[in-house]
Amino acid sequence: MTQSSQARLVQGKATPRGRFPHVVRAGDFLFVSGTSSRRPDNTFIGASTDAFGTTTVDIRQQTRAVIENIRDILQAEGADLANVVEITTFLVNMNDFGGYNETYAEYFDEGGPTRTTVAVHQLPHPLLVIEIKAIAYAPQVKAG
Repeated sequence: MTQSSQARLVQGKATPRGRFPHVVRAGDFLFVSGTSSRRPDNTFIGASTDAFGTTTVDIRQQTRAVIENIRDILQAEGADLANVVEITTFLVNMNDFGGYNETYAEYFDEGGPTRTTVAVHQLPHPLLVIEIKAIAYAPQVKAG
């Protein structure tokens, strides 16, 4: 990291599954690492397994949890979802696009961030069907 960049882990959020921060501030921009619906206790919002081992995953619940996790990370840096200028979404199954898009529209509209959505083979856990990374523009407050 350069002196003008600051990396941060956000307390109360799931610890990254590797050696990287939740967010990096570079000048007036915030770069949020790929974020999932994982809770701090390593369980997943929107995913469950029954006694027979059958899994159920709800793209709407996971999308909502991911966006709210990103919101929490941004708020730790004094920003919010309104500051987001770009979203990149990774879906394991493009058949989930409709439910993802519906839920996404609860938070953003055509005046919101640019967006790219791509299909990926898998994410770091089989109960994850969506991951989102974000870039926000949030000018630093100058002291004095």
